[in-house]
Amino acid sequence: MVAAGILASRIVGLVRQRVIAHYFGQATDSADALAAAFRIPNVLQNLFGEGVLSASLIPEYTKLRATGQDEEAERLAGAVAGLLAVAMTLLVAAGVLLTPWLIDVLQPGFDGARRELAIGLVRIIFPGVGLLVLSAWCLGILNSHRRFFLSYAAPVVWNLAIIVTTIAAATRLSGPALVVWTAWGSVIGAALQLLVQLPLVARLLGGIRPTLRHRSAAVRRVVVNFMPAALSRGVVQVSAYVDGAIAGLLPIGGVAALTNAQVLYTLPVSLFGMSIAAAELPELSTEAAGSGHTVADALRERLARASRQVAFFVVPSVIGLAILGGLAASVVFQSGRFTADDVRLVWATLAGASVGLLAVTLGRLYNSAHYALGDTRTPFRYASLRVLIGIPLGLAAALWLPDAVGVAPRWGTAGLTLAGGLAGWLEYSLLRRSLVRRLGAIPFDWALHARLWPLALAAAGLAWLLARALGDGLLPALVSLAAYGILYLTGAALLGLPMVAAIRRRFGAGR
Repeated sequence: MVAAGILASRIVGLVRQRVIAHYFGQATDSADALAAAFRIPNVLQNLFGEGVLSASLIPEYTKLRATGQDEEAERLAGAVAGLLAVAMTLLVAAGVLLTPWLIDVLQPGFDGARRELAIGLVRIIFPGVGLLVLSAWCLGILNSHRRFFLSYAAPVVWNLAIIVTTIAAATRLSGPALVVWTAWGSVIGAALQLLVQLPLVARLLGGIRPTLRHRSAAVRRVVVNFMPAALSRGVVQVSAYVDGAIAGLLPIGGVAALTNAQVLYTLPVSLFGMSIAAAELPELSTEAAGSGHTVADALRERLARASRQVAFFVVPSVIGLAILGGLAASVVFQSGRFTADDVRLVWATLAGASVGLLAVTLGRLYNSAHYALGDTRTPFRYASLRVLIGIPLGLAAALWLPDAVGVAPRWGTAGLTLAGGLAGWLEYSLLRRSLVRRLGAIPFDWALHARLWPLALAAAGLAWLLARALGDGLLPALVSLAAYGILYLTGAALLGLPMVAAIRRRFGAGR
């Protein structure tokens, strides 16, 4: 259900990106300014939103409900809602006031009209991001009650608001004037995303009663665990914003190219990494509430099973981005002012990101295991180390590597994502070692991987040959991508991989 909700929101999100690409292109001031305007306020959403709030709230809330303390769980939910609302009001106000300084620090390559446009867009979008953070509180409550679909499908309305606003305004506006309406659409969508979740949350809690009372031990634990989780996300955001700043130093279009590539390569991370990690967090938290050796045994078994699920879907995603990324980019973005040359730059950026895709998705799962154990500090330490190594590596790969290999500077975005992938493998290795020390050996299914990688390579190779035979165009690209998925699943069925049987049972085909 998590994956279904994410898939719905991401499909509409891809339509949103195609609309934005159609009207603003990639190598334009409007495209770069809008990309920066979405990225800068999102620091609030990443520091206080879904992943961080879930890491601190869900384990405590779930454990209270698992031990029959439902009233205390409801009081905890109200206290967290009240504290979050006050924090967002203050931080949004500060963000709006400090926008020019934030632009100079986080997008140092911006100047002139591009800088002024970005400042205006950020100030519009900031309040909407505050509302999105509040919707993350709804997600934490819904996930704790195993109501997964609505919270992850809610961003559909945010995306739709941006699409409708942009298309409607485009009938009479263009360029910088149009992009302002796109920004207002994001604020309208943020309000709608919060509103669609509140009725179900209110029913589950017996009403929504925000409060600033925070004397209970459970509230204190949420706050204490929140800080390392927020810092962990914070250091990752430092890396993301440094990447954006480095991209801003590349020729015009670098920031937009990086943003467009992120839309595609974060899709498998969300569908197959975040969905499994999010679904496992309440279960892992319930298991961790027990005692004795059975806790470690149960956690190891859940992690091993979830890791196999991640691998089954992410291995073909890695191969697909590297070999067929150009087809995916053309389907989503190539329209209007977005050219085939723009597609090639996005494809190269995707190929660089594919190197660390498996590590990043497994890292999400291992983070959830640490959070279930009440440990938000270890993920923070390893994320910090990843950033400390990744920033200089990314700087070298983006600014110096293109010249060293004799290609144009604009291809530096591929080096940037490659460096991030290598740093991601370091973080994954450290997270896994930490869990092994606490729980014992966690099985890694080498035999499964020995079948998945050759299968994905063969399927991608055949799909690429099909694309060459069919020629250019939207329909041939869609057919070739669909063929890749069909070939992979068919091969997996012929090899007798257990995930295929599970999928068939889920959709009734095995009955």
